[in-house]
Amino acid sequence: MKASMVSAAAVMVCLFGVVSASGQQASKSKQSAAPQKPLMAEQVFKNVQVLKGIPVDEFMGTMGFFASALSLNCTDCHVKAANGDWARYADDTPLKETARKMVLMVRSLNQNSFGGTQTITCYTCHRTNNRPKDIPSLTEQYGTPPEDPNDVESHGQSLSSNALTPDQILDKYINAVGGAQNVAKLTSFVGKGTYTGFDTSDDKVPMEVYAKAPDQRTTILHAPIGGGVTKDGTTAFDGRAGWINAANTLVPMLTLTGGNLDGAKVDATLSFPGEIKTMLTNWRGGFPETRIGDRDVSVIEGNMGRSGVKLYFDKQSGLLVRQLRYARTAVGLNPTQVDYSDYRDVAGVKLPFQWTVTWTDGQSMYALDSVEPNVAIDASKFAMPK
Repeated sequence: MKASMVSAAAVMVCLFGVVSASGQQASKSKQSAAPQKPLMAEQVFKNVQVLKGIPVDEFMGTMGFFASALSLNCTDCHVKAANGDWARYADDTPLKETARKMVLMVRSLNQNSFGGTQTITCYTCHRTNNRPKDIPSLTEQYGTPPEDPNDVESHGQSLSSNALTPDQILDKYINAVGGAQNVAKLTSFVGKGTYTGFDTSDDKVPMEVYAKAPDQRTTILHAPIGGGVTKDGTTAFDGRAGWINAANTLVPMLTLTGGNLDGAKVDATLSFPGEIKTMLTNWRGGFPETRIGDRDVSVIEGNMGRSGVKLYFDKQSGLLVRQLRYARTAVGLNPTQVDYSDYRDVAGVKLPFQWTVTWTDGQSMYALDSVEPNVAIDASKFAMPK
């Protein structure tokens, strides 16, 4: 990962500290029977002008989209003093003013030229450069560009007579992880291991995973924050609502919405291989051949709510090696990539003991040391974190 992106991710987390009193108060409210209404960006952050009316998680995803599209970190657009004083993120700078103009320009282009669909984004012109290129690149034109398996698109029908259908690929996966009878017996598990990510400064910290079929999952990491104090960072999905309570920030509770909420449900459901066929709707095959590393993979796609999800299966082993999903932001779709590896047997079912999550705000690595299957898990583990 580029150094600028790592820095951007670290500062993104700090940015959550710039909150209003209403945001802090909302984080203290108790969980109710109905999902908590998410806070809007302007209720939490100061000096929000053109990105009003979107939930906080989408607002932060939009910041990540800017960082990814331009290969800049937060303090490239905000004042450097914000590193030591979170309130200074509200200060205006020339780049912030330009960003606002660009957001309005892109909105106008999409509205007037593309019928309101989100066709043009920051990435369309910038392509990970802070200045759009206006001269053709002969190297790109005559060179051999690297193939990105994330870019493959479905042709809607099998490309060859021996190509597997989505049902056949999913059946092969079920057989590869232990067979339908064994996967049906796995109803819960508790895993213990370690976590490494931008929010721990790439330090390895203890972690637990709690999962209950069909679609509940909580991950808790224990991050040292100095002075011998450890703070929990919790991501929870209770089957209907989801939340993130970051470890190294003063952020109020982040309620997941839209594609982020859909993604939490996908992660929870994929914890149990037996749920995979009914997890997504509108399954599609017909993807061209592609590879991840040195492995040939089969690709299928489905929908979770309004979010598209691609699944990549090792052609030889049949195991799931990648999940790719998207969350809509105010300026474009943010990709999240989850790579799975180190499958081990747990009560007759192969589960990935390592997975890496990569998204526009950073990268996180999870590694399990042990998994205890079919244990009773208190419902409070999946509730909104305190």
